[in-house]
Amino acid sequence: MALSRRRRQSGQDTPWYDDEAGRLVRPYTISNGRTRPTAHFDLMTMVMATGRRPASCQGPDYAQVLGLCEGPVSVAEIAAHIRLPAVVTKVLLADLVDCGALTARAPAAVSAGPVACTDRALLEAVLNGLRKRL
Repeated sequence: MALSRRRRQSGQDTPWYDDEAGRLVRPYTISNGRTRPTAHFDLMTMVMATGRRPASCQGPDYAQVLGLCEGPVSVAEIAAHIRLPAVVTKVLLADLVDCGALTARAPAAVSAGPVACTDRALLEAVLNGLRKRL
């Protein structure tokens, strides 16, 4: 009863989310217990929706991921937005790539230029700042 009261007050309609407790469904339930995606993704892999909505990839989690992928977005960003572990996010993304709803590519490499010099003074200042905060 407290869950439905909290849900009504916050305006959320989903029964799988509680304002205080967060997501009520365990992350690996979403991926059906799978921990290995069928495609290779690292955290910087860029994914983008193709516009296809196949019947095999239906459900609120797939819809949420597809909504985030209207433009190129990294795997890390998607995992942060949907608040799931990266490995579960990779399984969902692999499902969407397998059914043709997403495309994936490695991020473009950026050259450092002719000579990449490291400013020692800058690095020491950053280190000192981190030491003060920690």
